[in-house]
Amino acid sequence: MGRRLLFYILLAVIPAVGSYDFLISNVRNIKKRNVADTNTDGIDIYSMNIDSRITSRFAHNTITSRAINRGNVSMEAFFDVELPKTAFITNFAMIIDGVTYPGTIKEKEAAQKQYQQAVSRGQTAGLVKASGRKTEKFTVSVNIAAASEVVFELIFEELLKRRFGYYEMFIKVNPKQLVKNFEIEVNIFEPQGISYLEAEGSFITNDLLPVIQKSLSGKKGRVSFKPTLDQQRTCVNCLTTLLNGDFIIKYDVNREAPGDIQIVNGYFVHFFAPKNILRLPKNIVFIIDVSISMSGRKLEQTKEALLKILEDIKEEDHLNFVLFGSDVHKWKNTLIKATPENLQEARNYVQQIHIAGWTNLNGGLQTGIQMLNEAHKNGSLPERSASLIIMLTDGRPTKGELNNDVILENVRNAIQGKYPLYNLGFGYDLDYGSLEKMASENNGLARRIYEDSDSALQLQGFYDEVANPLLTEVELQYPENAVSDLTQNHFKHYYDGSEIVVAGRIVDDDLNSITADVKARGAEDDLTFSEQSDINETAKVFEEQKYIYGDYTEKLWAYLTIQQLLEKRNSAKGDEKVNLTAKALEMSLKYKFVTPLTSMVVTKPEDNIDKAALADKPLEAEATRQSAPTYPSYSSPGPSHGYTSVDGDPHFIIDIPQKDDALCFNIYEDPGKILNLIRDPSTGITVNGQLIGNKMSNNDAQPQNSYIGRLGIHSEELNLKLEVTPEKIILHNGTKQMTFTWLDEVTLLHPTLTLKIIRKKSLEVSMGEGATFVIILHQSWRKNPKHGDFLGFYTLDSHRLSERTHGLLGQFFHPIDFTILEVHPGSSPEKPDATMIVKNHQLTVTRGWQKDYTEDSRHGTNIPCWFIHNNGEGLIDGTYIDYIVSSLF
Repeated sequence: MGRRLLFYILLAVIPAVGSYDFLISNVRNIKKRNVADTNTDGIDIYSMNIDSRITSRFAHNTITSRAINRGNVSMEAFFDVELPKTAFITNFAMIIDGVTYPGTIKEKEAAQKQYQQAVSRGQTAGLVKASGRKTEKFTVSVNIAAASEVVFELIFEELLKRRFGYYEMFIKVNPKQLVKNFEIEVNIFEPQGISYLEAEGSFITNDLLPVIQKSLSGKKGRVSFKPTLDQQRTCVNCLTTLLNGDFIIKYDVNREAPGDIQIVNGYFVHFFAPKNILRLPKNIVFIIDVSISMSGRKLEQTKEALLKILEDIKEEDHLNFVLFGSDVHKWKNTLIKATPENLQEARNYVQQIHIAGWTNLNGGLQTGIQMLNEAHKNGSLPERSASLIIMLTDGRPTKGELNNDVILENVRNAIQGKYPLYNLGFGYDLDYGSLEKMASENNGLARRIYEDSDSALQLQGFYDEVANPLLTEVELQYPENAVSDLTQNHFKHYYDGSEIVVAGRIVDDDLNSITADVKARGAEDDLTFSEQSDINETAKVFEEQKYIYGDYTEKLWAYLTIQQLLEKRNSAKGDEKVNLTAKALEMSLKYKFVTPLTSMVVTKPEDNIDKAALADKPLEAEATRQSAPTYPSYSSPGPSHGYTSVDGDPHFIIDIPQKDDALCFNIYEDPGKILNLIRDPSTGITVNGQLIGNKMSNNDAQPQNSYIGRLGIHSEELNLKLEVTPEKIILHNGTKQMTFTWLDEVTLLHPTLTLKIIRKKSLEVSMGEGATFVIILHQSWRKNPKHGDFLGFYTLDSHRLSERTHGLLGQFFHPIDFTILEVHPGSSPEKPDATMIVKNHQLTVTRGWQKDYTEDSRHGTNIPCWFIHNNGEGLIDGTYIDYIVSSLF
């Protein structure tokens, strides 16, 4: 697929009492009317405009939303938009009653400080965070006075990348209400000329097709979509909108020459994408994780993708498979040619792949790399061919070498820059940061594969991008004394349908033209391309594009430079990392890009209270708890806690986000005992769990496992009691009582309590403004002679609870520090032991994993953790017996 410029427009109001929509809060009793103004009693989003202006693949996007409070009291509105992860925000402003409050780009620490100072005096209003496959969410809220309006304006920029022979702008449309003035407008200017332009939408009906206006003339293209209120309706007189889905624009440029050099005001950009090049034979090693965590659907989708990929392998290609679990297995001892007979044998092999223990990541990588090295050394591969490695894993190393730094060094030393390594990370329970760093150090890239119904298509789609190499060792050269500050100009491979982009500064003021020499290895010969561009001629061409936006080449150069500095910074150390960070920060501030080193803060003084919006950009590796610990030792206090949970028999998991790690322990106690999980004397919230045992006959003398069979959640402040069992859910509100079963699909909204039952799966409980728990239902086969039904308990949000909170889980709502020393082999090869220093105790702990069932309630997800023995002794305060209570409430 082409580069997806992906942003979701999610600006909405709650349409009625009891709505579950959370995007606009504190809006109630809004009456719906069949008139042009769809909302006359509350906040009305009456205008939404998405304006994209693209010059030479560089997209400058402005989202403008206008809201008015038609009520007679002030109300709070949210502006909510999802941006491409590769995009940089360059401006955000709020215009309130005609006064503009612009955003200011600052170093992250300074912006965070200003933001927190404002928040401490008022209300949190905005944040960018990772949220979707290719997006991160930007949200800002503002209080709108009665009969007043606010305008939100967000600008972000991104270079559209070419894949499969075209560029793609992908707009997720979801206004969630009828909008009086809704418009998408895209203007494109390409000096090479536009060869084709298409526009379509997943929500586009036959009636809406004529609303898409498209025009194409030489260098200029335009797409607009402006449905009227009636055209937006799902039916005549309906108040619901059709605008919910994908709006997609695809285009490509004319390619009469191998490349195109564009020069504007002292900066140049060179786009290189030759056509009619003979395809190179491909040598590919697939290194596949078959550890326990890959069982079930992940493995089936991986096999499905591999089978589809084998259909596309050409006979001149060579391939092999390496599988790693506890042990490492090779399909063949070397790469073999993709003859029809060998491909059929490969298909048979893939169909028989099965799960095999733990995760020997280092062993799998070293085996695959060594195989490719030996094949090149002994001359069994074509001299003119493209070699690459694709590695897929869903976890962290749990066998063999566990130190990620050592694994990275091993891979670097083994590959020695000879071919690219592409790392595919399946799901979230992995150290994506290390995978990204490893790929970057070895001329490749990392890509996350999302656990979804289309996971197999994601895997296959990535392969398709690298399926047809045309050139290797591509070097783009420019006049040495005439240009400086080049972005990356050497590329290991060039793939069919893609494009290479290089930018730089022109330092020779007397230069009249610029020449680029491109050298590369092709399938039959070494190839040379020479291209020249006249500075005055290109300046005349760009006079035509000023209707879009001004000079773009310097901004595009800065965009590429910052992006590449951040990539190099990920794998750098010491002084090199310091220098790269300083340079990236300097350029981010100069060119006003919100990057992982900077933030944009907007403050609005209002009634002596500063309200702040913060535009922040996380690194992908920071988006979730992904990074594994560095062995053999580390120590640093952390400012916050992550989630905590108790599930299974029963095992406790304590997430420590500042360590990118987790601690776990089990409690062994008799069925019937009640454990205090959370107790907050300040807010009056208590959570207790009662243990149940296995189904057992009277003569069974074996000790029982125990599970959480009954949960009691009590709020003294709200006078509420919630009793949850695997059979029913009972809510006591004073003297009143409501009973539900797990067959119900219910959302119950109370001013201070929200219950959401997902049928036969889970119950979400939100109390007040910040205590949210999730209870997972585990149901066994009714005729199972041993196991019965039980519950899992997870804390998602606990910031409303006070510093006095305690309990087996509650005590970990406060920061905890620990140090790991002396990692050494344990009783099991897959589970090393170590010494842990925690709470002034020295403990022997074991590296292992426990199951988290929040994402997959049936199979669970493996969470790597340090296991504390003896019922958590030394980690928990006191002993577990101190947490046994006499009553569920």
